[in-house]
Amino acid sequence: MKAISFAGALTLATVALADNSAAPPPLPLGLSPQLYKLTVPQPPTPAQVTLGEKLFNEKRLSADNSVSCATCHDPAKAFADGKPQAVGIKNQVGQRNSPTVLNALFLATQFWDGRAATLEDQAKLPILNPIEMGMPSPEAVVTKVRAIPEYRDAFQKLNGREPSYDDIASAIAAFERTRMAGNARFDRFLTGNSNALSAQEKRGWALFNGKGRCNSCHAGNAVSPLFSDQKFHNIGVAAHKQDFVQLASEALRVVRAGDEEQIDRLALESKFSELGRFLVTRHENDIGSFKTPTLRNVGVTGPYMHDGSMATLWDVVDHYNKGGITNPYLDGGMQRLGLTEPEIDDLVAFLFALTSEDFAALEKKELTAQRARKTKRPERDTAVALGKKGNLGDLAPNPDLKNPADLGLYGPVAAPEK
Repeated sequence: MKAISFAGALTLATVALADNSAAPPPLPLGLSPQLYKLTVPQPPTPAQVTLGEKLFNEKRLSADNSVSCATCHDPAKAFADGKPQAVGIKNQVGQRNSPTVLNALFLATQFWDGRAATLEDQAKLPILNPIEMGMPSPEAVVTKVRAIPEYRDAFQKLNGREPSYDDIASAIAAFERTRMAGNARFDRFLTGNSNALSAQEKRGWALFNGKGRCNSCHAGNAVSPLFSDQKFHNIGVAAHKQDFVQLASEALRVVRAGDEEQIDRLALESKFSELGRFLVTRHENDIGSFKTPTLRNVGVTGPYMHDGSMATLWDVVDHYNKGGITNPYLDGGMQRLGLTEPEIDDLVAFLFALTSEDFAALEKKELTAQRARKTKRPERDTAVALGKKGNLGDLAPNPDLKNPADLGLYGPVAAPEK
């Protein structure tokens, strides 16, 4: 991935006072320059990125010097961690799965419940969360960083002053803005290489847009290449754990007077985590709703869902195939899909085709591991999925095997980089 190598080659020795003349980085195939310009009107400077990368990997930002941002967002694991839920200091386990940092710069909100509006806001909260990095206060973080000469000097050169908590978060966010993902087999297919996808992956792509109804929330196109509508949906994942009505009543009493830090702790520490977006908006319709995740690199960033409760993409498709788990707040778009076993295999094959070429080796490893678990599928309910029991609506239309790019659905598509 060109963007990663661009940042990684820099060293702290290059740190200098920030300027506003940084040029946009080369973008991976599949990401539009127009979208980048809209999202990042002022690209971070190499000095900001270099310092941010160092802080991203800095375990001294945690209370016991054992956890960094990279602990849960490992570059070698596509900036996820491969665990069901995030593990912080003293091996404490949180309530939510670590989403990838790749392409997070394009997201309108951060975290599964969208409680942070910017990457800067997001960077601050895990450092203070008692389960994750456990620092007692922003002031304690600043005192610790200022006592490390290399950081004190770097911030002095960058900003002309000693670091504040905002400065630390800004540097980490600057690095995260360079973490982009594209260059998948799907991108090469979309730009005219009909051989980039196998026959099975093409069938999966057709199912994705047709019978599988995945594009209802995961549509990808020229202006939204993440395969996410960035909205919040209750798909029933949390419903098997909680009485949502009772839980919402309890939560309202707790969070009505809460501040941002209290809400962050509720999201990770307690049963209230399962209420999702509701913790942020307090709107009843948001109970049990979580943000639609990006599907780029989905094959190499499992386990899946906000709680990491699904180990494989076969489990995920099984969940949707039976229409999710019924609860009073289930998204109205959820319905059984009627996918057969060969169709599920095709759909999973397509999802793996969204892996960036940088992670080809990881993709091979993950595909082998997930395929080995096909005989153990707790979400599978073929009778409901095929309409032999239950009543979850009509099936979606038959798949269209045409390339949506040929139909003009993706607008003008850039030629592959040479």
